[in-house]
Amino acid sequence: MGKFTLGSTKEEVFEMLPEGNIKVTQLGAKKLCVVRKGEEVYAFEQLCPHRGAPLKDGHINGYGEVICVLHSYRFDMKTGQLKSGGSCGDLEVYQTHLTDSGLEIMV
Repeated sequence: MGKFTLGSTKEEVFEMLPEGNIKVTQLGAKKLCVVRKGEEVYAFEQLCPHRGAPLKDGHINGYGEVICVLHSYRFDMKTGQLKSGGSCGDLEVYQTHLTDSGLEIMV
């Protein structure tokens, strides 16, 4: 596991991650999705565990869930828990920490 830092200030992170927009980033050998809601930032695997649809094409609802564009499976962005859908595994999530020195993501 490694720690990666995006940006060098909180303001720079806010510019890189407009609220509610799902961005894909490459951190080491992993590509993952990153999304900001207010001052909370979430990072999760880039493909839906059900059928491998790109979650960057999904959307975020008001409950803090990412919704897959393919079959509307819903995953809690904080825990990765499947909230709605058929039999599918949970989403892999990564710990994030927003500081005045940027966004830290543990991968």
